[in-house]
Amino acid sequence: MRVVTTAQSPVDLVDLEVQPTPLALLLLGREADPKSERGVECPGDLPSPSDPDLVERARAAKEKLGDKVFVLGHHYQRDEVIQFADVTGDSFKLARDAAARPDAEYIVFCGVHFMAESADILTTDDQKVVLPDLAAGCSMADMATAEQVAECWDVLTEAGIAEQVVPVSYMNSSADIKAFTGKHGGTICTSSNAKRALEWAFEQGGTGATKVLFLPDQHLGRNTAVRDMGFSLDDCVVYNPHKPNGGLTVEQLRDAKMILWRGHCSVHGRFSLESVEDVRARIPGVNVLVHPECKHEVVAAADYVGSTEHIIKTLEAAPAGSKWAIGTELNLVRRLANRFAAEGKEIVFLDKTVCFCSTMNRIDLPHLVWTLESLAEGNLVNQIEVDRETEQFAKLALERMLALP
Repeated sequence: MRVVTTAQSPVDLVDLEVQPTPLALLLLGREADPKSERGVECPGDLPSPSDPDLVERARAAKEKLGDKVFVLGHHYQRDEVIQFADVTGDSFKLARDAAARPDAEYIVFCGVHFMAESADILTTDDQKVVLPDLAAGCSMADMATAEQVAECWDVLTEAGIAEQVVPVSYMNSSADIKAFTGKHGGTICTSSNAKRALEWAFEQGGTGATKVLFLPDQHLGRNTAVRDMGFSLDDCVVYNPHKPNGGLTVEQLRDAKMILWRGHCSVHGRFSLESVEDVRARIPGVNVLVHPECKHEVVAAADYVGSTEHIIKTLEAAPAGSKWAIGTELNLVRRLANRFAAEGKEIVFLDKTVCFCSTMNRIDLPHLVWTLESLAEGNLVNQIEVDRETEQFAKLALERMLALP
C-alpha cells in the first residue's frame, strides 16, 4: 500500500501535539473511504517525480499498449498529463468519447472519480475504466451522499410535495446520486445544458406546479433558474443536509420552485464580487468571463458566463488585443493564456490567489506512468466499476439527458 507523503508527517503532527481529525486524514489520503470521492489510498510503488525519464517512460508504455488504451484528459489536468491525452474535454464529453471507442480495452481517465464512474456507465462491459489515482475526487460530489439525499426525499414526502418534485442532478455527482435521479424520474445536466434540463423538468408537471430538487451544486442551479429562466431569488431555497429538515420549514419547501442542495465547487466558489471589482480596476477594458458554478453575485457582475467548453470557444473567437479575466480552474486558464499569447490576447486568472483543483491535481506524471506501465505489463490497476443496479438507474438518468432536444 502506497503512503501519500505530505509536508507534515504523522511524527510532525505528534510533535506539535495536534491530533488530526478523520476528515483531515481523509483529505491527506491517509484513510480509505470507498464511499468518498476523496482520500482513498492508491496501491503500487510510484516512480519518483524527479525521474528525468518519466516522459519517455510514459510514451513507451503508451506505445506498447497501442490501440488497447485510450487516454482521456480533463481540461483541468496538469500540462504534464494532458500531453498524453488522446482527447481532451469536460467530464461528459470525455465519457461520450470513451463510449465511442468500444475497441479500446482500457480507458485511462485523467480526471476525477465521478467522471470515471460516468465513463464506466456509458462504456461496454468488456472495457476497463482506470483512474490513475483513486484519491482524485471532487469535493462537490462529496457534498451529497446517497444517504443524505434519501433523507431529503423523506423530508419532501413528509411535507407532502415529493410527487411534485423532479430531481435534476449535475454531472458532477456520484453514480449513486445519478441512480437516485434516474429512479425518481429525473435527469442529469451539464453546465452547458442546465437550462434545457430544467425546462424539461418543469414540463413534467403539466400544470406548472412542478418543483426541482437540484443536486449537488447550488450555484449552477440558482444561476440557471434566475439568470437564464427568469425566476426570482425568492423562488429558490437551499436544503442543508446537515440541519434537521434541511434547515427549512414545510411552508418554505411548499412555496419554493427550486430546492437547491447546499453544495458548491471549492474552486469556483472562491471567486468573489471583490475579485471582479479588483480586476476591473487593475485592467481597464477587461472582459470578465466566469463559469456558472460561481456565486450568483459573481455571475451577475461578469460580462460573460458559460461552461468550460464555452469559455474556450469564446476565447478562440475573441479579437486580437482583447483582455480577459477568467473565473475557472487555474490549469485551464494558464493553458489558454499561453495558447493565445501569440495572438495578443491578454488572459488572467480572476482571483489574485492561486487556486488549483487540488483533487484533480493528484493525477500527476508519476501516477500516469505507473498506470500505463502496469497496464502494459498486463496488470489491471485502479479499475472503477459501478454495480449493475446503480448503473441501470444512473444510465436511465443520463439517457434522459441525451434525449433532450
